[in-house]
Amino acid sequence: MAEDFQSRGFETAFSVPTLNHAGMVHMGGRPVEPLDGEWDFLTDEYDAALRQRRYLSCPVDPETADRPWEFDFDCYDRMPVPGSWSAIAELTHFEGTAWYHRRLTACPRPHERVLLRIGAANYDTKVFLNGEFLGSHLGGSTPFFVDLTDHLTGDDRLLLAVNNARRATRVPTDNTDWTNYGGIHREVSLVRVPTCHVRDVFVRLDPDGRHILADISVAGEAAAVSLEIPGLGIRQEVTVQQGRAQARIAARPDLWSPDNPVLYDLTVTCGPDHVSDRVGFRTVSTRGDRILLNGVPVFLRGISVHEDDAVQGRSTDEADIRRRFRHAKDLNCNFLRLAHYPHHELAARIADEVGLMLWEEVPVYWDIAWENAATFQDADNQLRELILRDRNRASVIMWSVGNENVDTDARLSFLSRLAGTCRALDPSRLVTAAVLVNKERMRVEDRLAPHLDVLGLNEYYGWYVQDWDEFERLMSGSAPGKPVIISETGAGALAGYRGRDDMPFTEDYQDRVYARQIDVLRRTDYVAGITPWILYDFRCPRRRNRFQRGFNRKGLIDADKATKKAAFHRLAAFYAEVAATTKGFSDV
Repeated sequence: MAEDFQSRGFETAFSVPTLNHAGMVHMGGRPVEPLDGEWDFLTDEYDAALRQRRYLSCPVDPETADRPWEFDFDCYDRMPVPGSWSAIAELTHFEGTAWYHRRLTACPRPHERVLLRIGAANYDTKVFLNGEFLGSHLGGSTPFFVDLTDHLTGDDRLLLAVNNARRATRVPTDNTDWTNYGGIHREVSLVRVPTCHVRDVFVRLDPDGRHILADISVAGEAAAVSLEIPGLGIRQEVTVQQGRAQARIAARPDLWSPDNPVLYDLTVTCGPDHVSDRVGFRTVSTRGDRILLNGVPVFLRGISVHEDDAVQGRSTDEADIRRRFRHAKDLNCNFLRLAHYPHHELAARIADEVGLMLWEEVPVYWDIAWENAATFQDADNQLRELILRDRNRASVIMWSVGNENVDTDARLSFLSRLAGTCRALDPSRLVTAAVLVNKERMRVEDRLAPHLDVLGLNEYYGWYVQDWDEFERLMSGSAPGKPVIISETGAGALAGYRGRDDMPFTEDYQDRVYARQIDVLRRTDYVAGITPWILYDFRCPRRRNRFQRGFNRKGLIDADKATKKAAFHRLAAFYAEVAATTKGFSDV
């Protein structure tokens, strides 16, 4: 039996190397070797395989076995990748480590690197190849890469230990209001890149509207890269200095908007390496309490959405995303809040195509370990991975750094630093957060506001707070000087349950709340958008009464993703009115 090193802290043995944003590679147009499908799977509640290093000697050799048979791969169950183990009845509430295993037969060719790309796994993922620990990643929703090149033999065993246990120092913390699905939620693949290759491409429209800005980084020795946008007649060589190439190119592209979601083909070549993308060009800014898209005021007719499915759990696919966006279009939306964590990368790509603007965020949710340096590093890394993944998506108009967080000096420092990360990596978008209300003065007021471009306001008047007069005082008495988005509002309703409009959980009650919210908000000049909570009912273990039974029922559509509630039609009608005017909410 291997040494049991529980007593000296087995987790510290796997704390380095860390897999983070520094190892990301631009994926546009790259061929991949998919590793999706059925993987060997085993839950490990007590982390026995880590404590006793059993990952070193599986499968068990019956002639020389010195490991328990229960860790032989041939005895494992099977689990789909991508998938959520929480979608299986007996594992719905399992939080801990689970092992994923599969064989690899890949070999690197000369002058090539072979990378493992994991789209997302919740939450702490440790990667082993043939028993060798190659690195770990924190964060349940962003992609990470592992360089396998120097470790491949042509007949290899890949092991991933995925742990979804909630921790006070994690991001999100141990107290959330959604289901903590466990598993490898997104696609896994092998990516082959030349030794000299493109690491990152960031293109956007110069605020002057007459130039395109490009920042390109490369790995390996390269003197120049080639940038092509045929639709704009651009083909330009750009000099590489210290691994970076920058260009400012005269161009007048058609501008992307929900009404005109025009995209251009982009190609970047670095020696033998080629990457491609489909990109849109637009500007987003603020002026006073207005949000401007391409210099024109726009009202954000939105809805909040979760990644949650009764069958697939946190996993999603193109069909699910397109259904979500069709329902948003049925609601007359031009905007979605992707809550409360980075969603699948396909969401932003499809939003580019169909013309929907997006709010994207990281799960800095409620009260986390603000003074813990490792917690900040985790949050900052997740934010960087999200921005690097999606900053070429025209549909993404703002990054959010926090949601309903307590007002402390440590919180202010934490979130202001995250806002700084947004501006350093991407000065072309707005920065937001769901901020606080000063209850003594009854104002939308938060010390974080100077660090933000747009203020998100979560308010549930008519549901958690019944005092409508207070809502009137809050909205009429506030003068934030910046655009405000009502980032959450709503009420619970069980689909099909009808009755008086003063009976909670009836569709009629929910509909009345929406009617009164609209009446107040349409008279509030500084409101620049609204993303009510939420499009679909979703699973939530903390909600257990007879109407909810483990679901948050604030959806405008039932968890079946088909049955629309009465409030859906009220909001859709109002959004149709707003869409018919070029003026703001308060002019309808």
